Amino acid sequence: MSDDEQTTAHGRGSDFVPNSHRTLTYRLLRRLLTRLMKLYFSPRVEGPGVVPESGPVIIAPVHRSLIDFGFAIFLTDRKMFFIAKDSLWKVSLLGRFLLAMGAFPVHRGSADREALNHAESVLAAGEVLVLFPEGTRHDGPVIGDLLEGAAFLAARTGATIIPVGIGGSAKAMPVGKKLPKRSKVTLYMGEGIAAPSKNEHGRVKRSVIHQTTLDLRVALQDGFDQASA
Repeated sequence: MSDDEQTTAHGRGSDFVPNSHRTLTYRLLRRLLTRLMKLYFSPRVEGPGVVPESGPVIIAPVHRSLIDFGFAIFLTDRKMFFIAKDSLWKVSLLGRFLLAMGAFPVHRGSADREALNHAESVLAAGEVLVLFPEGTRHDGPVIGDLLEGAAFLAARTGATIIPVGIGGSAKAMPVGKKLPKRSKVTLYMGEGIAAPSKNEHGRVKRSVIHQTTLDLRVALQDGFDQASA
């Protein structure tokens, strides 16, 4: 996709400022979403991981269902920002809801500089970013190769990465289904992964980013196994 095409794609060019202020709309929508998620999925949070009370954080969940993003609200009381596929902005009402909840669109077919800049600005402001390191939804119990976006952003901003396994969401709303069904979901928060360290020149080697991504994959697999047990 060309730069001109990306600019006119769904959700592109939407006003976005990483503001930690909780607007009335945000508070009401989060409260409604929390109640609906509790009613349908009775989510339970386990594991040793803790989202820091301040500073940049990347919450990195396993992605097996469209509803996975909603479970992040049970991991921290902090306001969160989300990267969401731009096709969700096809529905105008859904697009407005996503923007109100701190989401911004990403085009998944190529490098998306606008989305990357938004993500980095969120973390540079010391906020919480929810990012699916698998890039898109997958099936099955095995975590495959991850995109290196989480490690790259952590290296740029010093953010801590929190791996999160989600068990049961695929059963609650499998790929291809438009409506969820009631099902219990477990979240397993692994211990935080520190941002890749910089060398004496203030840079992070590509090999270090790659190793951080491998470490995240191992942590996600463990969290997914624990949540699915």
